[in-house]
Amino acid sequence: MSLDLEGRVIIFATGNIHKFTEARFILAEYNIAVGMLRAKTLEIQSESLEEIALTSVTEAYRNCRLPIIVEDAGLFIQGLNGFPGSYAAYAYKTIGNKGVLKLMEGIDDRAAKFQSVIAYLSVGLKLPLCFVGEVTGEIVKEERTSGNMSGFGFDPIFKPSTSQKTFAEMSLEMKNKHSHRARALRKFSEWYRKRH
Repeated sequence: MSLDLEGRVIIFATGNIHKFTEARFILAEYNIAVGMLRAKTLEIQSESLEEIALTSVTEAYRNCRLPIIVEDAGLFIQGLNGFPGSYAAYAYKTIGNKGVLKLMEGIDDRAAKFQSVIAYLSVGLKLPLCFVGEVTGEIVKEERTSGNMSGFGFDPIFKPSTSQKTFAEMSLEMKNKHSHRARALRKFSEWYRKRH
């Protein structure tokens, strides 16, 4: 995608190519060009996704001085008192989907929600801004995937209430109609387009 003349180009600081691919498709709908910066952003330990995203984007901006977004996401499972919440990435790395399903054995309440926070900072802003997306759904009883590229992280075990498929069973286009990340990115994109 070529950069448009109004300079609608931003950087997404992430080491996750799947997140970047999802973001690129959403931002393209708004004619916003995006580049990926594989930067190790500072990620604090916090219960608040917004606090994590704000800290990360501030650090990333300090390092590159370009209009930049970061994303932090959490999975909140009702039957596990909100676990793993903002520690979703760590939980995925340590126990994975199989570990979460094991924790859910014998628990009838499988309600869950995914939250995404997109934080943005550029030279024209005094403070970073956050855009939040959320989707409710449930944890299925076993991993379900169709082998497509969007099946990363907890996608194989989360089914949004708006679909019969888990995120990992969806095409990228379909996932972008349902996901928390897409909702946060659309909020950001609508705000960004009004300013540029």
